[in-house]
Amino acid sequence: MTHADLAPLANHLWQSTVFAAAVWALTLALRRNRAAVRYWLWLAASVKFLIPFSLLVSIGSQLGWRTAPAIEPTQWSLVAGQISHPFTAAPSVPQVAVPSASNPLPALLLGIWLCGIAVSIVFWLRCWRQMRAVRCASSPLLMNLPIPVMSSPTRLEPGVCGISNPVLLVPEGITDRLTPAQLDAVLAHELCHVRRRDNLTGAIHMAAETIFWFHPLLWWIRSRLLEERERACDEEVLFPGSEPRVYAEGILNICRFYTESPLVCVSGITGSNLRERIETIMDNGAAVRLNFARRAALAFAGIAALAAPIVVGMMNASAVQAQSTSATKPRFEAAAIKPVSQEGPDEKRPGLNVRMLPGGRLVAKDVLLRYFIQNAWGVEPFQISGGPSWIDSAHYDINAKAEGNPNNSQMRLMMQALLQDRFKLRLHHETKELPVYELTAANSGIKLQEPKQGSCISPDPGAPPSPPVPGQPIPCGRVLMMMSSSRVAMQGGKVSMTELVRVLSNVLGRTVVDKTGFTSTFDVHLEFTPDESLGGAPSPPPSPAAANDSTGPVPSPDVHGTIFVAIQEQLGLKFKSAKGSVDVLIIDSLEKPSAN
Repeated sequence: MTHADLAPLANHLWQSTVFAAAVWALTLALRRNRAAVRYWLWLAASVKFLIPFSLLVSIGSQLGWRTAPAIEPTQWSLVAGQISHPFTAAPSVPQVAVPSASNPLPALLLGIWLCGIAVSIVFWLRCWRQMRAVRCASSPLLMNLPIPVMSSPTRLEPGVCGISNPVLLVPEGITDRLTPAQLDAVLAHELCHVRRRDNLTGAIHMAAETIFWFHPLLWWIRSRLLEERERACDEEVLFPGSEPRVYAEGILNICRFYTESPLVCVSGITGSNLRERIETIMDNGAAVRLNFARRAALAFAGIAALAAPIVVGMMNASAVQAQSTSATKPRFEAAAIKPVSQEGPDEKRPGLNVRMLPGGRLVAKDVLLRYFIQNAWGVEPFQISGGPSWIDSAHYDINAKAEGNPNNSQMRLMMQALLQDRFKLRLHHETKELPVYELTAANSGIKLQEPKQGSCISPDPGAPPSPPVPGQPIPCGRVLMMMSSSRVAMQGGKVSMTELVRVLSNVLGRTVVDKTGFTSTFDVHLEFTPDESLGGAPSPPPSPAAANDSTGPVPSPDVHGTIFVAIQEQLGLKFKSAKGSVDVLIIDSLEKPSAN
């Protein structure tokens, strides 16, 4: 377990805390209204701890995949996502990756959390056994009530136990301690608990409190629930016109004669602040019932609390998913797919030759299927997960023709449609918290070269961009990578930092984030030893003691180390390890292509 694994829990607790704060503000605004309204608001704050917003967002994403068109996330939804998920962003101070033992703190916290849950469960089981023992020792008592009444030999106050089959427990001799009017008021209070299903709602909060026992807010919510629950029953008893003095005397007599603490699992009569309750009962101030406007506002707030995460999920549903079922996605007019026989070693068959030519032509020669998928969605190899084993070994010749002269984005959509129609490709997006590299300036300063005349050729503005081809002039803004068994060379003219980090991400098999602040274009020439930097298993950056920033001249092409050393010495840049949100394509299903 890592710190990234704890991020969803931290986000959930943050969201639940903010939700509870909003409920608290609502209860303050409704403090003159009925206690039952405030009780249900506090119960909603408790239930929120059991329902993560991420679950509702996921439901919205599924709805968006099936029914919604491709929608770009709006600015407000992005801001809302950042506010509701404050613990998923990459750390502001990146941590250098060192080959040390994993941090034991998350595992220790997990152990403490599980121990706390176990202690809470034991506590509630003990209360349940105590209640069961009292109920078994009780005898039936005939009263004209809609639920069974049991007379208990203990000195416990009257209370309702059970959820599906509630039973009213009363202490022996209660009819001798209270006047008939007082007894009727007390029994009316207990029947109110039954009608309100207070034992069920109490069990729901008990579950939230058991799981999140470490959060003090839930313990505070319990006291609010207890207070508003008893006040709600008081208001319901007094509403028909019961005498406040008789009702208050009945409660005081219960406290006087039955001094034992009520069972935790039982809805009693003397809960919350007794003195404040008695004063409220004697004042007999009728609570203001909600008018239509406030009812409508509360209903709207409740619907919004449930619907907003679902709507966000629908709006942020991946364009990949939305477009996978869209009948309007552009398609090639004609396409021929031919599997290529597996001849020769794979290392001599890079399978990267995908060219988008003017006139809506697509030519892929001996292309690896994984690379074709990568090219269609504009992602790096490490951003594709899942799929059958042959995705990394199957090569194809693909020739396709589209009407008109589509641009690069339209060609990519056609490639996606081709994969979905002919290869039965089904996939979805996921955002994962993964290791990334932050590219920053080295202490020696950035050594990027200003663009030179003739370092590249300007591409045809009407032609879709294609990868550079060895032996041909390099298009401006692109990086050509040449590999051999002993070295790798990267070369480009008038390159932006965006293009450089894209190529570096491909080389390192990990997302590279630009933190240089460098906005101008430049010429790049970088040579390094292949080592383990290629293939998605990069070596960690050198420690400061092992590789200090170089202040001397750039080494000759014959003297080059790994990419971590070379980029520092030759370009004046360096990598720092960090955590960041990475978009990943998850392949759900994929089949061999249908015949032409």
